[in-house]
Order: sequence, then C-alpha cells, then structure tokens
Amino acid sequence: MKDRMGRELSTQQVMQKGTNRILWVMLDLELMLLRWIGHIPFHSIRNLFYALAGIKIGRGATLHMWANFNYLANIEIGEGTIVGDHAFIDGRAKVKIGNHVDIASSVMIWSGKHDYESEDFHPVFSPVMIEDYVFIGPRVIIQPGVTIGKGAIVAAGAVVSKDVPAYAIVGGVPAKAIGERKLKDLHYRLGWARLFQ
Repeated sequence: MKDRMGRELSTQQVMQKGTNRILWVMLDLELMLLRWIGHIPFHSIRNLFYALAGIKIGRGATLHMWANFNYLANIEIGEGTIVGDHAFIDGRAKVKIGNHVDIASSVMIWSGKHDYESEDFHPVFSPVMIEDYVFIGPRVIIQPGVTIGKGAIVAAGAVVSKDVPAYAIVGGVPAKAIGERKLKDLHYRLGWARLFQ
C-alpha cells in the first residue's frame, strides 16, 4: 500500500493511518454536533456544551451563536470575553484568549497552516495568544504563532501575521501599526450580551 505521495507504507503505518482516519471521523462528528449546538439561542446552554467538549471558558464569557471551533481542548477563553457570531477558532495548537477581550463577528483565528515549501504540503502548528482587553474588529484573520498584546486594537478586515505590541492599533493587509491606544489603565467590563444571539 502507498500513501498519497506514492511512498510505500509498512503494515504498522497502514494500521496507524486507519486508526487516524477513525479518530478524524469521530472528531468531525463532534464538530458537526457542536455546530448544531451553536444554533441554540441561550448562551448558558451553549457554554455548557462547549465546556463539556473541552473549551476552558471563564466566568461571564459569551460565545455568540454560530461560532465554530476546531480541537476544543486546546482553546481557552478568559473571563468576561465575548466571541462574536460566525467566529472561527482553530485549536489544533493552543489558543489562549485573555480576559475582557472583544472578538467581533466573522473573525478567524488560525493555529495551523500548510508548509507550502515542503514536498508534501504538510501542516504546521503554532500557538496563538490574545492578551487581556484586546478588541478584534469584524472579519479579522489572525495567523498561527501570533501574540496580540494587552489592550491592542485590530481594525476590521486586517490580516495579522506578526505579533502586535500592547496598546497598539493595527490595520490593513498585512496588519501594520496605525496608532496607539492612549488609555493604558484598562479595567472596564464589556457590556451585556444580547439574549438570543
């Protein structure tokens, strides 16, 4: 038997690939069920199911309807953080989101990508860290391995491929510094999450 690159596989490798395929099917089934859970219009019920599936969710955090996740056990969301509708968080490597972070709608946070220089285009993974009091605007894409510093603001539609310093304001493709947040003593709490979202 051969792999997709045409290399011969040992019996042990074939068995391992078979086991991996079964695990992938089970993971896909779990993710499908969680997508259905994402349609439940009550934050507390969704949070309960997400926590049971492995996401570490801080007190008062809100995950809006239709948020999607991959590898939930590697995802940690801090206290009072809001994750907007249709956001996607890829937990193939560790993704840690701090306290009182505001993540707008349709944000994508990726912890894995393909090595386009490799012969087999294999995946590579790097953790993502988003520190406290960060605001991430709608439709932002955060690449693997990025750290976004405390209090930073990422403007709508930005693609973040490099670390963002604390209190920096970044925007564009790729994201670049466009300003700095003046207030550094951050201690606010995000507003009340809408009931049926």
